[in-house]
Amino acid sequence: MSKAVLGHRTTDDLATSLETSPQLIFSGEYTKAMSKDWHSGHFCCWQCDETLTGQRYVLKDDHPYCIKCYEAVFANSCEDCSAVIGIDSKDLSYKDKHWHEKCFLCNKCQVSLVDKQFGSKMDKIFCGPCYDAQFATRCDGCGEIFRAGNKKMEYKARQWHEKCFCCCVCKTPIGTKSFIPRDLEIYCAACYEEKFATRCVKCSKIITSGGVTYKNEPWHRECFTCTNCNASLAGQRFTSRDDKPYCADCFGELFAKRCTACAKPITGIGGTRFISFEDRHWHNDCFICAECKGSLVGKGFITDGADILCPECAKQKLM
Repeated sequence: MSKAVLGHRTTDDLATSLETSPQLIFSGEYTKAMSKDWHSGHFCCWQCDETLTGQRYVLKDDHPYCIKCYEAVFANSCEDCSAVIGIDSKDLSYKDKHWHEKCFLCNKCQVSLVDKQFGSKMDKIFCGPCYDAQFATRCDGCGEIFRAGNKKMEYKARQWHEKCFCCCVCKTPIGTKSFIPRDLEIYCAACYEEKFATRCVKCSKIITSGGVTYKNEPWHRECFTCTNCNASLAGQRFTSRDDKPYCADCFGELFAKRCTACAKPITGIGGTRFISFEDRHWHNDCFICAECKGSLVGKGFITDGADILCPECAKQKLM
């Protein structure tokens, strides 16, 4: 934008000019503007044709305009007060919006924003402090805003200052190292493993691989052993007593009923069948007649002291 005050010359001035350079001489007064000479009545506003001789004017696209027409056609309106921003006022602009210098104020606290940093939100302008207080993104760790130049760490719509993005247990900054999120908290790998990794119910150490589960509790394979002999039970038949695991041999020796015939334990492991009568017990295979050795399973029998007899052998013995 340029502004100029027109010069006003007489024929005497022109004569003086002719002494230094040849020019066409007009009769009467003339006007010199835009590096040209004009009859006083011909140098007019491009819009309204009013004479500009002796008046202030504005040059736009190589055409002169009077102040009134220029402001009506080309001047911007102030975003704040809606008045025209005249040529005597400074026009401050931002994103196709314009303000008088006096109107360029923070929408919240009304402080002048001239020559200051500012922010824009919802078509309104704010000073730095007001913008930060209302709109700036805040750290999920400390709750403070992210200022210019702050490095931001982001994970699933959450964000932290670099110094705030740390393990919730040991407070060590995560940086670019691996981490594990849990219940809105961030853990380094070591602290997560220490707090949440599966531990053996016997030795309390972390199970990294190859564990077994017994009664919904985790064990190392090498820790899951017979309570009596410490033989490994992983992949073996076992049973329990008072919630403690035993191998078949130890359980039989320690707790199982014993067969009246062979005196070996009746464990019941693997679906072993047995017969009980009064306080005596037999393996199915041992429940036989003492005389003929025929099986008595599912048949009638007669006791003869410590022996059991089939009815035929008992009858012959009585004869």
